[in-house]
Amino acid sequence: MIAFPPYLRFRTRMAHHALVRFAASLQSSLEYILLGFAPVMIGLIACVALPGLFAATQPWPQALGLFAGQTLLASAPVWLLRKRLLPADVLLWSRPLPIPPRAQWGANAAVAGMLVGPLSLAYAVSTAIWLYQWPDWLRPVAPRALLLTIASLLLAWIISTLTLAWRARLPAARKPGPARPVPTAYLPRRRGATAASAALYHWRQLFWLPFWRAENVIGMQQTVLLLTSLLSIGVWLWHPPVVPPALWGLCAALTLMLLTDRGDKAVAEQILLLRPVAGAWPINAERLFRRAMLFALLPGLCVLAWFALLTLGHAGRATSAGYSTTVATVWLCFAASAQIAVVSLRRLSVRGRVGLVIGAIVILTAIGSELWN
Repeated sequence: MIAFPPYLRFRTRMAHHALVRFAASLQSSLEYILLGFAPVMIGLIACVALPGLFAATQPWPQALGLFAGQTLLASAPVWLLRKRLLPADVLLWSRPLPIPPRAQWGANAAVAGMLVGPLSLAYAVSTAIWLYQWPDWLRPVAPRALLLTIASLLLAWIISTLTLAWRARLPAARKPGPARPVPTAYLPRRRGATAASAALYHWRQLFWLPFWRAENVIGMQQTVLLLTSLLSIGVWLWHPPVVPPALWGLCAALTLMLLTDRGDKAVAEQILLLRPVAGAWPINAERLFRRAMLFALLPGLCVLAWFALLTLGHAGRATSAGYSTTVATVWLCFAASAQIAVVSLRRLSVRGRVGLVIGAIVILTAIGSELWN
């Protein structure tokens, strides 16, 4: 039996327990996802290795873009789970210990391999499916396509290892800059502002800024979801021939619902933190909380406005583009109703909320599939 170093065993066991807890937290969601999207998930697994294989048939700028996108996507799980794989309290505890740099790099590489390894199996299954199908575009470039796929996985493993090493680095002490103001006693200021501007100021200080401070990833998460949703709708209505439009419609519905659901949950968690202390503040806390719940709808409304602009805003192009404005209107109305339901139905159980989100995604995908019929 191979005896691994103690630090390596500690890091791999900690990562294993973190992944088990993460899987347990997603258990209820996975039930609905597998129930509603089992056929789609099988198709997505078949498309996992497609960018690397298809990149071998493209000129080098397009091939480089596909290769880079596939590599970043493969290394994304480690970046998203870096706080679970290497918690802050473990970092504070382990930094004074005499751990050699070689042991740290080996542990980071092993933990990164725990996530990239299962992804490699999905790549192998996807590649085997495409080799079994043996399309005409793959035959002349099969060896080069396989090398690109393997190189993408290796590079994703290296990037994941570097991500964990960057997480574990010792922050450098910085000298205060000359422009830093001198500390003084705090004096409250009277804000000669309207009620609307005061409410916006309180929302910014108590909800917007905390989502970007320290290691809070809510702000970045919502930004990525918003940009992905806008991009998915744009590509969906462009409907390039490489990927079926229904898949882009699914991606647009999925990111739209997750955008509102994650944002509403983040606001609810922030309200739980503020409620015990907000009662002593000279503001109407309940009114502020209600407005914060309504503000959680703003990113989703931006996505719906983008969809309406590309479809109903260009109604004259409907005939030439080939989509139905009636279906676009139905999709828009149901999406707006689903957004309001996610924010307003706060007394639903965890399974009920997951069912609401997944059901809305399924119905939006079904409606969107008729956009060009």
